[in-house]
Amino acid sequence: MRAFTLSDFDFALPPDLVAQHPAAERTASRLLDGTGDAPVDRIFRDLPGLLRSGDLLVFNDTRVVKARLFGEKPTGGKLELLVERVLTGNETVCHMKVSKKPPVGTTLQMVGGFTATLLGRWPEEDGALFRFAFQSPADEDPYALMARCGHVPLPPYIEHTDSTEDESRYQTVFARVPGAVAAPTAALHFDEGLLAQLEARGVQRANVTLHVGAGTFQPVKTENIAEHTMHAERYEVPAATQRAIADCKARGGRVVAVGTTTVRTLESWAKSGEAAGDTRIFITPGFAFAHVDLLLTNFHLPKSTLMMLVSALAGYERVMALYAHAIENRYRFFSYGDAMLLARQD
Repeated sequence: MRAFTLSDFDFALPPDLVAQHPAAERTASRLLDGTGDAPVDRIFRDLPGLLRSGDLLVFNDTRVVKARLFGEKPTGGKLELLVERVLTGNETVCHMKVSKKPPVGTTLQMVGGFTATLLGRWPEEDGALFRFAFQSPADEDPYALMARCGHVPLPPYIEHTDSTEDESRYQTVFARVPGAVAAPTAALHFDEGLLAQLEARGVQRANVTLHVGAGTFQPVKTENIAEHTMHAERYEVPAATQRAIADCKARGGRVVAVGTTTVRTLESWAKSGEAAGDTRIFITPGFAFAHVDLLLTNFHLPKSTLMMLVSALAGYERVMALYAHAIENRYRFFSYGDAMLLARQD
């Protein structure tokens, strides 16, 4: 196995291929079938024909919260909080965008009529994130405050402010457990009709939960990728899903991970033996996959950890060739873009 560097995962992407809005219909996105010897251009609604009775689709059922909040310091300086996770009670962990960080103990006035008091850094005194206590006159919990006062935390490459379209389309149709600040984007292409078609075909379905953090957009800054430290994300693999995977393998079916977040969840469980917890798993070429046979995924940022993950699963040369095909054929990239189906390279 060759030693890969960050530059190996770079590619030139025309800016106009970065999707700024979703397709008119969820299933109308394009689907690049990369499972065979040559790429095949399809439409996402063709997916049932690419799967078999007995296969198991595993979805991430996390729900995106309206985690972007605005406010000001006592001095009048404006700031932005992005809630990374909710702790116990009214405490949260946030990214803070501000010209000058306020001292610990400062109470911020937030848009929507609540306050956020800075308690310190997180997870340690020199941590990159900040711990806040939210308070409102109605004693709302952080999730209620985000629902009422927050904005959809669109990725940095989407250039418009959030709208009612984003509230519905930057969310899967089966989102259940609130906690993510970024959508599991491969699953955005499914609607209830397509899920029913897959069920009728005998394709089974299970869920995991991984609350996608803002760190998913964190750039890799070291040419030696082994020096990169992954952000932590919370995950859970329910007992019913564990049984479904075992049954799938026993009957000769294939485990189809919907999105890289599902891959990271399943492989974190396999590697640690823990069905729930925090994961910093970093999947790069050479990784031995325990569970995932097929991956349904969107197209990812150059030089990102997700490019490394898909290359680990399907093979570096194959993935780079598929990306070249996608660019030449003007597929739409990133969160609101098109999808690709990949098979694990044994």
